[in-house]
Amino acid sequence: MIKSILIKLGTLDRRIIFLIVGLAVLIPLLKPEWVPLPVRPKIHSQIVFDEIEKLKEGDKILLSFEYGPSTKPELHPMSIATLKHLFAKNIKVYVTALWPDGNFMSTEALQEVSSEYGKEYGVDYVNLGFRPGNEAVIKGIASDLRALYTADIKGTSIDDIPMMNGIKNIMSFDFLFSLSAGFPGSTEWVQYAADPKEIPMSTGCTSIQVTDIIPFVENKQILGILAGMPGAAEYEKLVHDKLQNEGIISSPGKATGMMAAQSIAHVVIVIFIIFGNITYYITRKTGKDRL
Repeated sequence: MIKSILIKLGTLDRRIIFLIVGLAVLIPLLKPEWVPLPVRPKIHSQIVFDEIEKLKEGDKILLSFEYGPSTKPELHPMSIATLKHLFAKNIKVYVTALWPDGNFMSTEALQEVSSEYGKEYGVDYVNLGFRPGNEAVIKGIASDLRALYTADIKGTSIDDIPMMNGIKNIMSFDFLFSLSAGFPGSTEWVQYAADPKEIPMSTGCTSIQVTDIIPFVENKQILGILAGMPGAAEYEKLVHDKLQNEGIISSPGKATGMMAAQSIAHVVIVIFIIFGNITYYITRKTGKDRL
């Protein structure tokens, strides 16, 4: 009886296996609340959260978007969670982009979160957009931002934007956060702005970048790091818990669902591999016994 069940499980039609694996991925992505797998934030994600928690209402943060569609699954959940955290604390958010695609990523993230928190453009946040030049842009922001940015992403003169009053260079900001997928990104922000001007900085980056950036984290030149999709899920967990405690309705973020989908799909695949090996062993042994 048990043998026959195991053999049937180990010889399932591959289309049924594909369907089960597909559901294991799809359900956590569409309904992450149905599979609330525990997310335990690691020390570096906790440091990022704690540093932003130290900011006071009305403080100013420069948030830089350095990623595009190819790395959106890893970094976009971080940007959403970061904006939720900042807007919940009434921090003034100044957005820039070192990558051309950063304009699209920042616009999408700001539209989603600002409407949810009732934030007004030009008063609570501003998007300065992309400027070409890589590290030269960072140097320009560090020395004279107004010479580099004469208008925002909409073409409005920065002199007509209330938030820009008194903003001169990197020293006008209380914190710097880089959402980085490569060059130019977090490394260049450390080298040309945060370190020489002694501006506190944190970062969120792709998993492949972690080994390059972690030395700056260990030296406290960067305060914590959100490392890839796991880091995004950990930060989402921290922000979600904070908002829930403050009575703000918040749903689990996309990275949390992606990590659940990944974990469950891996478990399902391993189970089918085990069943397949058991079936092979049983049928092979049965064949030998008949001989």
